[in-house]
Amino acid sequence: MSTTLTLIQPDDWHLHLRDDDRLQRTVRDAANHYGRAIIMPNLKPPVTNVDLALAYRQRILEALDNDANFTPLMTLYLTDETTPDMIDAAAACPHVYACKLYPSGATTGAAHGVTNIPNAYPIFARMAERGLPLLIHGEIHDHAIDIFDRERHFIDEHLTPLLIKLPELKVVLEHITTAYAVDYVESSTATLAATITGHHLWLNRNDLLAGGLKPHHYCLPVVKRETDRLALLRAATSGNPKFFLGSDSAPHAIGEKESECGCAGIYTSFGGIAYYADIFEQLDAMENLEAFASINGPAFYGLPQNEKTITLVKEPLTIPETLAFGTSKLKPFMAGQTLNWRVK
Repeated sequence: MSTTLTLIQPDDWHLHLRDDDRLQRTVRDAANHYGRAIIMPNLKPPVTNVDLALAYRQRILEALDNDANFTPLMTLYLTDETTPDMIDAAAACPHVYACKLYPSGATTGAAHGVTNIPNAYPIFARMAERGLPLLIHGEIHDHAIDIFDRERHFIDEHLTPLLIKLPELKVVLEHITTAYAVDYVESSTATLAATITGHHLWLNRNDLLAGGLKPHHYCLPVVKRETDRLALLRAATSGNPKFFLGSDSAPHAIGEKESECGCAGIYTSFGGIAYYADIFEQLDAMENLEAFASINGPAFYGLPQNEKTITLVKEPLTIPETLAFGTSKLKPFMAGQTLNWRVK
């Protein structure tokens, strides 16, 4: 194996940056790896219209170093109050690239999400007309449904009817976690794609629960069985254009994670592409890393590939135990451990 690898600069098609004094940490870490990123809109209050998206975009740009090469691709948060006119405005804005469906209560910041998905079909239809992709947190929020089965139930009960009703709608099933989702995406039409996180390639539910609860391994969708992790690894490293990088890097201060009701989210932006490079090398699939990280996502969104490149070098990258996060600190994924690759 070569000790260097040059790639078309990757993009992150699912990224949480937070806001205010916490932006400096997240934006700079992301810009060290990615040329573009789809920015999640679940702030407090959420980014529900174009004006809010543009204001958030400006705050992100102001947090960047002057020489940074990073473009935030903004999204709108769909609510029960979203109108077709708001979709038209989003489609007409050159800085808005998609809309995000959070089933109400399904994850962090989803309290304002859609409460009845079939009622939102007119919104989805307008998105299909305007060519605006729908990004989905694909889980049922129902206390009667086991948390490890919520992705499968969402696919069966909501995603399948949606794709039948609106086959022309571009849909990204985000941060898939199960073999069931992998099989579903592989067998579906070209209008459905999926993102895969770095932490779901590394972790199974034993890493979360065995030997004591690990709050810094808690995310939503929750990590699943080892058979599911292996299916995700197969999909990510396959070269299949329906799968691409979406880190779902989601920072929380240490006190917000190590609490009576710890927040869901794992911070991976510091290591960025290195988490993927290590796992691809383990599976002898480095030849497919560029497709997964740099080619498949732009192709699905109808965007050009990045013109710049990055070079990975096979040198140790030790993940710090903690990182500054506004006035607090956070613990990054695999804190204290050493990866084998880093960005030159």
